Amino acid sequence: MSKKLSFSESLKTIPQNIFSGFVVSLIALPLGLGLAIASEAPPLAGIIAAVAGGLVVSVFGGSHVTIAGPGNGLVIVLLAAITSLGEGNLFEGYLFTLAAIIFSGFLLFIFGVLRLGAMSEFFPATALQGMLAAIGVGILAKQFHIMLGIRGVSGGTIEQLVAIPDSFINFIVTHPFSGILGFLSLVFLFLYSRIRNPYFHLIPAPMWVVVASIGIGYYYNLVLNEPVPIVQELLIKIPDQLFTNLPRPNFSKWFDINFLGVVVSITLVANIESLLSIKAVDKLDPKKRRSNVNKDLRALGLASIVSGFLGGLNVVTVIARSSVNVNNGGTNRSANFFHAAFLVLFVVFLGEQIQRIPLTVLAAILVYTGYRLASPENLIRIYKIGPEQALIFVVTLATTLFTSLILGIVVGIIFTFITHLFLSKNFFLFSINIFKPNVLMYLEEQSGNYYVSVKNFCSFLNFFRLKAKLDQIPETEHAVVDFSLCDFVDHTVMEGIHDYQQSFSRKGGNFETIGLDIHAAETQHPFAVRKSLPINTLLGLESPLSGRQKSLSGFAEQRQWKYSPKLNNDPKGLDSFLFFESKVINYRINSLWNSDESFTIFDVSFSEGAFITKEDLKATFLLFKTPFKLPIFVLDKEDLKTTLYSWAGFDDINFSKYPDFSSLFHLSGNDTKAIRKLFSSELIFFFESHPFFHIESNGNTLLIKGKDRLSSLQEIKMMLSFAKDLYLLLNAQSAK
Repeated sequence: MSKKLSFSESLKTIPQNIFSGFVVSLIALPLGLGLAIASEAPPLAGIIAAVAGGLVVSVFGGSHVTIAGPGNGLVIVLLAAITSLGEGNLFEGYLFTLAAIIFSGFLLFIFGVLRLGAMSEFFPATALQGMLAAIGVGILAKQFHIMLGIRGVSGGTIEQLVAIPDSFINFIVTHPFSGILGFLSLVFLFLYSRIRNPYFHLIPAPMWVVVASIGIGYYYNLVLNEPVPIVQELLIKIPDQLFTNLPRPNFSKWFDINFLGVVVSITLVANIESLLSIKAVDKLDPKKRRSNVNKDLRALGLASIVSGFLGGLNVVTVIARSSVNVNNGGTNRSANFFHAAFLVLFVVFLGEQIQRIPLTVLAAILVYTGYRLASPENLIRIYKIGPEQALIFVVTLATTLFTSLILGIVVGIIFTFITHLFLSKNFFLFSINIFKPNVLMYLEEQSGNYYVSVKNFCSFLNFFRLKAKLDQIPETEHAVVDFSLCDFVDHTVMEGIHDYQQSFSRKGGNFETIGLDIHAAETQHPFAVRKSLPINTLLGLESPLSGRQKSLSGFAEQRQWKYSPKLNNDPKGLDSFLFFESKVINYRINSLWNSDESFTIFDVSFSEGAFITKEDLKATFLLFKTPFKLPIFVLDKEDLKTTLYSWAGFDDINFSKYPDFSSLFHLSGNDTKAIRKLFSSELIFFFESHPFFHIESNGNTLLIKGKDRLSSLQEIKMMLSFAKDLYLLLNAQSAK
């Protein structure tokens, strides 16, 4: 459990949470408008959901850094609900859907009361990815035509996909101005991450395209004295009386079977999306806290009820905005509250500007969002886990596209089970053990370790039993999970075990798995399905070294160092550095170290964000043990972003005698007095006169980071030379 902050400590975090809430609101505004329009609801319905989520969940929620609002996953469900319940009348369908959202909110609240937050564990991970990909395809198919300025393309997802070439040809021939804005917006969204200028990244990509489109409108009005060449149907409309024209939900169909089906669909997808998002954001929380998912479900249910009565969409936990919150310094639920407050201010005071936003620009944002959900890279990543996982993904995706979300996930679950039977070739094993308790846990008296034994098989069907035992173990302790008596372990379990390893490592505990070495996997991916049946083609094989690995091996041999190309899924000690606080370490590989292990060089794969905002990164690091105890500090390059972070509460230690150093570097840490004592004139001159590296101290060890990519051999040599010179300087300084 995390230590509760005192009132004075909470007050100190307000500036950085205001800052983070403001940045999140810049993303929430265009996404809220776009998601509502994509659902055929009024534009403000998405903003109402974000405001209701921010205000209610920040007070009653059980998570710490998540952001609540309208979600991507429910666009297709809400669109189908409004279309079908209204029987052609979209406004009536919207009123019926508001009633369904309120009913769904009650169900979510009951789920929380009954402590059903663990129900997401019954869904296989790959099938869920296939369902999310289908949602992405549905969003992209509908919004692509609107992005090009073409309206009136009807039909289901498949028909809209088939019509994309015709719409694109029509766009090239007619090139409407609104369509050009939408197309260029999409191009910018794809190029945004490649722009390294820090000024660009101060404003989120969606807000960039929105602000640019508004600016173009003013250029036509004020400079050219002409109206913007965009038809009114492709501009946002906001009611003049915001608070008096709120729509009222229509409950007259509450007994209709179609209405009840909509309620179930909304609840199922909202539950899955929220629980997956909460689970993912907990990994990014710098303070290593675990959310109370049942309390969060109750809060999301209340927020959906409030939103539905006010005319808004349902409220879920959203991963994209939550990731942005973490990356911009959000530390508690107040950031969620402030993001809602800023949205209210935007709508009240900037209503005229909002109505200048073309729908084609919002559609471009949604097309990009849909692409990220259904990106081919997701299928490639899943295929690397195992060919059978790719097949599960494709079957779930196709079924969802051709039928419905509920049927799609049901087929995904059944097909996953059939695939497991085929892989294990042991129907008897599954049939007689599926309802039996297969997990035994006890505390070893001599070692004090928690020992957990898993028998027979472990898959998404019975993973909840293993989780129930593991959740009882304090994350500061040593847990040993034994799979030696288990004949089959599926992908969902392997991914879940990895999450536990990460969680225990962050809290200072140790999570060890044994027995998997006698299992075989069809791929070398750490999340691949494991089974006791041997696969001869994999026995005794080792991957050949790449060209870079051969160079690293030769370099280590020249210096009489040791080198290992082996992959380490659970590297110890790295999470003690601030750089990795809001990141998930995937693995460490290509390690070089000297005889006394005082210097270690290695590559690390780590992730920022999660789901559609997840970005896998790699970099080369160097660790060396310092000759004496150091204060904890971070030394980074000074730029505009770090300056803004200083305003938000991240202190920058400056030296009046050395203005050049203070202008070039951002130095931060808790013990200001000790840091000032350490940074002597010699050390300051050293940093000013050497190439720049990101440097951190955890008190006993210095971490030096290279570029935002894997370093070449020459760059590694430069990093090592820099570290050795720094070591000699610190050693001489300690001797004084």
